[in-house]
Formats: sequence, structure tokens, C-alpha cells
Amino acid sequence: MKLFRTRATTSALSFITGAAALAASVCGVQAAPTLVVDVSSGAVLHAEEATRPWYPASLTKLMTVYVALRAVHEGRVSLQTPLLVSNRAARMAPSKMGFKAGTEVTLENALKIIMVKSANDVSVTIAEGVAGSVEKFSTEMNQVAAALGMRQSHFVNPNGLHHDEHVSSAQDMAVLARALLIHFPQHQTLYGIGALKLGTKIIPTHNGLLGRYPGADGMKTGFVCASGFNVVASATRGGRRIITVVMGSPNAKTRTLKAMSLFEQGFAASNFGRTTLAQLPPSGVAEAPNMRSQICGPGRNRDLIGEDFGVSVAGLQNPGTNYDDGGAAAFFQQQRTVTSPALVALATGDLGPRPSFEPVPIYIGRAPGWAGSARAALTDDAPDAEATKPVGRRTHPATQANPHKPLPVAKPKAADKKQLAAKPVANKPAANKPAANKPVANKSAAKKQQGAKAAQTPGAKPAAKAGQKPKAQAQKPEPKPQASAAPPAVQ
Repeated sequence: MKLFRTRATTSALSFITGAAALAASVCGVQAAPTLVVDVSSGAVLHAEEATRPWYPASLTKLMTVYVALRAVHEGRVSLQTPLLVSNRAARMAPSKMGFKAGTEVTLENALKIIMVKSANDVSVTIAEGVAGSVEKFSTEMNQVAAALGMRQSHFVNPNGLHHDEHVSSAQDMAVLARALLIHFPQHQTLYGIGALKLGTKIIPTHNGLLGRYPGADGMKTGFVCASGFNVVASATRGGRRIITVVMGSPNAKTRTLKAMSLFEQGFAASNFGRTTLAQLPPSGVAEAPNMRSQICGPGRNRDLIGEDFGVSVAGLQNPGTNYDDGGAAAFFQQQRTVTSPALVALATGDLGPRPSFEPVPIYIGRAPGWAGSARAALTDDAPDAEATKPVGRRTHPATQANPHKPLPVAKPKAADKKQLAAKPVANKPAANKPAANKPVANKSAAKKQQGAKAAQTPGAKPAAKAGQKPKAQAQKPEPKPQASAAPPAVQ
């Protein structure tokens, strides 16, 4: 894609750099983290405060998706496994679907819902269905984070609702995004859904880049007052894929414009000689800043509509007016040869009308033809004692794992195979079990009873006659049931 009809490369780079600087200035939070990374190489194309701890908000749901997909590839659940909405899930704060306790939803539909609607209740439903409880799922999230090399992250819930100990960073979110794209490439369509359809209801995405920025194909937005407006986004151009992370924007519109400018900067940059994600230095900052007063304080963002329409910054409401020092309008006035709609949006501060998407249908209830039982979720208000133990903040590993390397897939042990093989016998109805030994009136009846026992218990030896030592005899070993193949390793 050409940036201009007649301008040279140096002019294009000048425009991109200026647009990025302007977007940062409009945000009003100079220290807010930003990061641009090449997916294939892990080369860092731009970084600012990338390792500084920050509240991830609903970016957390990317980790929820990763843990769930990992469980699918380990064979613990399938995409068609029905999950049960618990009382705890139904009580979650918005954004939510509002499903009543007892509602069933397949894992596949649940994953689509949390990526598009960012539903907190459905995130808890996934956690309970996959791991048994929110606490156990959070422990698994932290284990995955450590294995991937996410050095600043600690998770206490699957949805990103604010908690002082629930933190991450732009670097960690880029590591996670790369891992999702590299380890589970067959599920990439999850991150680029523009809208869902549930019955007659249309549920649009919160991602303002989809349909507006050429090549944008996902991934996830996030917002709580403490974090500001965050996004992890990916885009592809000319076979090259880039991830951009923006955290702490004052509203959704600024977040989208800033991500657009960073994409332009990233696609114009070379990978050669670049620092990798693993080589980014620590920030030296221990705690994440709380942006509540700046984002949700008195007089702030009163006209926000949900998570997708933040237009409260005066300079962005009226394109061409003075943003900060009077230089913005003059800068953009010189860029009259801009032809890309995305760059027009950058030049004017106007994202244009909301894009329309063909909605992807979803449903509640079980998948057609599903014969198994629902994955039991916790419905008690108080989980078991083990689940209620506080999850301590972990010590960050000194080294960073290779995100290209898939996480190990747990294989069943020999003892577990025997136990699994024994389950069908143990679960047989009582009527099929051999009757207890009773005195028999004659030898003929005894032989009949002994034959019946042998028919019900394959491989059993006939009983020895009274007063006679049992004779040693050759016996064929009982055939072992064939164990199911281990799930394939994640590619």
C-alpha cells in the first residue's frame, strides 16, 4: 500500500513519525506504555515504557483464551464441551451477557463471546468449566505466564476486573499475543470477529481498528478506570504481521488513532539489528499506576459510550483545532496527498462511521448431537477450602522462555491409564455385578454358578475344589483396553 501518490520514502517516514508523536501528545499520558513487535522474528520495532507494570483490564481475556485452547489441545475439554453458568458467574459486573445461572454454553461460543463482547460472566464460566474454579484457573494462568516468559504478569481472575495484584505489561501482552498466533494458528479467526448474532441481537466488537485499518485482523481491547483504554492489535501487510500494544489511553478513539500511527511506524521499519522482546530491559518500577482520577475523575469522559466510542478529548471532537500548541492543524494541512482511509483518519482525527460486519452466529445450549454431560461448574457461593487459598504473587523468573516453543502436553501415566481403564467396570449397574458367594445345595448347581461368574468376570480362574490345592495352569493375560492417543503437540 502506497502512503502517498508522489512523496518519497523520507517524506512518508516524516509523516509517520509526526503522526505518532501527535497521537502520544493527544493522549496526555506521556509515560503510557506502547510497543510494536514483528510476529515472526520477535523484533521490537518501537517501545516506550514497555516493561512497566500496568493493569491489563480485559486484555486478560487473551490469557483466558490461551489456557482454554491449551486445555483443548491436551484433551481435557473440547470446543463443543457445554459449560454451565454458575451463580458466581452470573453475579459478575458488566460487561456481561447476563446469562442466568444454569445456562449452558459451548466452549467455542464462550470464546467468541469473550473476544467480541468481553463478557466477564462468560469468562468466569470458562474458568470454572476448564479448571473447576476461578482460583484454580488463575493458578494455571500464572503457570502459563511463567512458561511463556511473561515477567511482569500476575493474574487473579479470568476477566480483568480490577484488582491491585492483577497486573501485566506491554511486553508481556506482546509475548502472549505472539504465543497465541504461533501456538494456535488454527484459531486465529477468534480475534478478528467484527460482530456476533445471538438470536435477533447483534453484538459488535469493541476493536475500532477492525474494518478501519487496512490489514487489521484482531486482537483484544480492555478498559477499567485504573488502566485507561488498552488494546493489543495485530495487522498484516505484504505477508508481514505486526503486533501493536497501546495502554493507558484516555479514551477509545485516541487508543485507535494511536495504534494506527504505531502500525504505520512499524510497517515502515526494518527488523535488522533490532532488540527482541526477550531483551527489553526491566523498567525498575514496582507497581502499576492507578489512572482512575485521570480517566474517570470529575468532568472526565462523560460522553463515553461503552468501550468503543471515547470522544471526549476536545481536540479530537473538532478536527483542525488546537490540540496542544497550535502546530497540529498546520502539520496535517501539509499532508494533502494522503490517500489511505486510515491515514485520512490520522490526519483529521475522524475515524468515520462505524464499519458494518457480517455477524457470526452463536447460540446458547449444547451443540447439536452432543451426547456427553455438561462440564460441571462450581455453583456454590463458597468453593472448597483448597480453592479459597489466596494465590500469592509469584517471583518473576530471571530468564524468558522461547515463545516459539509450545508448552509441554501432559501425558497420562501408566497408573492413570489403568485407573481410566477400570472406570467402565466400576460404573456398571449393580445388577451386572456377580452375586456374593452363597452355599450351594449340590455340585451341579455349584458348577453352574461358577460358570456364571466366569462369564461375568473375564480372565477369572475357576474355583478350586474343597480340600484340594489349586493347580498351576497357564492363563492368557487379560487384554488391556487401548488407551486414547495423547493429544498432538501444539505447533
